[in-house]
Amino acid sequence: MNRRTILHSLLLMAWCGTLTAHAQNRFPTRPVKIVVPFPPGALTDSLARLLASKLQEKWQQPVIVENRIGASGNIGTEFVYRAPADGHTLLFTPQSTLVLSKLMNPQIGFDPESFSPIAMVTRSTVLLLVNAKSPIQNVEQLIAFATNNPGKLNFASTGIGSTAQLSNDLFLYLSKTKGVNIPYQGIAPAANALLAGDVDVLFDAMGNALPQIRAGKLRALAVAGAIRNPALPDVPTVGESLPGFASPLWTGLVAPPKTPQNIIDQISADVAQALRHPDFLTRIGSTPGLDSVGSTPDEMQRAMKDERERWAQIIKMTGSKGE
Repeated sequence: MNRRTILHSLLLMAWCGTLTAHAQNRFPTRPVKIVVPFPPGALTDSLARLLASKLQEKWQQPVIVENRIGASGNIGTEFVYRAPADGHTLLFTPQSTLVLSKLMNPQIGFDPESFSPIAMVTRSTVLLLVNAKSPIQNVEQLIAFATNNPGKLNFASTGIGSTAQLSNDLFLYLSKTKGVNIPYQGIAPAANALLAGDVDVLFDAMGNALPQIRAGKLRALAVAGAIRNPALPDVPTVGESLPGFASPLWTGLVAPPKTPQNIIDQISADVAQALRHPDFLTRIGSTPGLDSVGSTPDEMQRAMKDERERWAQIIKMTGSKGE
């Protein structure tokens, strides 16, 4: 074999190796499924669908949102946990399934800490709500009612082990009162129960509740976060009456455990780009109490770790029970 033939063979091998590497690194190669582990119709679901539409434009592949509900979000979460680790099946969820699920039920069939974090997508202001027909006008009156009627105050939640349930438990613990947690399969049926007068109290995202507040059907007693929200400047925080109360709410995107880092990094960058799209900016701007985040995978990992530690202390303090 002469020198020219050897050189030609080496160049051909290098070219084939480059093509193989590009083929292996190309993502996505087929339709992508984003699983939302809660029913359609609420803020999390609508955000997932908006994100999916922007990623579909970027990737030139179908991006499908699928609602897999049940067990306070754990059914859909476990489905993604066991999916192939290739980035083509993702989970879009509030933090409860990633932060609270194993704390509340150590026997669940997945390890939330093993997911591959991609990005925190949004943060939401949470409101403490009652039906507008309720005589209760503020947190102090709510505490007085619960004090004078032990065990008669019904708190709706989005299921056992949800952020809403733990918000209820934390409120009752700090106020030294008793109440009943009524679980529903998602925020939409829980909100409908409050509108119908079947329950007394609900913690819900401002983006979900504000239309009903403006329509005179619900009343916001307080903001569950650390500061008041400019959209409802006269509504105090729960912490102004119960120091130490805080119940954050955020949504995030994760992939199955051991998803290759190059795929994680690409999706994270594409999510950050999607959040800067005019359609997303309009949606965020028109939804009071909703902020975009677009964190890096490492930032999301640290946030989940910090929040697990915080809620673990709260669960120990309140004695909250899971399944």
